[in-house]
Amino acid sequence: MSKSAAGKVVIKLCPPVDLGGEAGWVPFDAPSLVGESLRFVSGEPDGNRFRVNYYRDNEQQLHARIWFGPETEGPPGHAHGGSMAAVLDEVLGLAAWASGYPIVVGNLNISFRNLLPLQQVVTVESRIVSAEGRKVMVHGRICRGDTVYAEGECLCITIPEK
Repeated sequence: MSKSAAGKVVIKLCPPVDLGGEAGWVPFDAPSLVGESLRFVSGEPDGNRFRVNYYRDNEQQLHARIWFGPETEGPPGHAHGGSMAAVLDEVLGLAAWASGYPIVVGNLNISFRNLLPLQQVVTVESRIVSAEGRKVMVHGRICRGDTVYAEGECLCITIPEK
């Protein structure tokens, strides 16, 4: 952020990043499924906070390619744990919705494994572990190659039909 000659604040956007998926992944239009509820993490596709693309693999599991920008900084040069938690909340909850379970998150447990450097693209993997009654358990992790930055377990509760 800087000031222009007229004294106005000017925000310089980071350059574009490649959020392409793996071979066999199909782009998934998450906003069309859940609407504006994705605006906290996914709301500024060209901003300096998060940039996200969603995909489904051949087993219909949800994946995301996510870039953590400078506005997610916690420890110098690395993503804040809260930003990682927000991403896991969105992706794991969306994984349940994408599998046909309209839910709210009841409990989200996160284990942080490594510092996540800013301005690199990482993958969020998710999988539905179980669905019994109104409870849907979803697991996921934020990773890049063999490095795992955070793992999450999400207990989702289905929304009663009206």
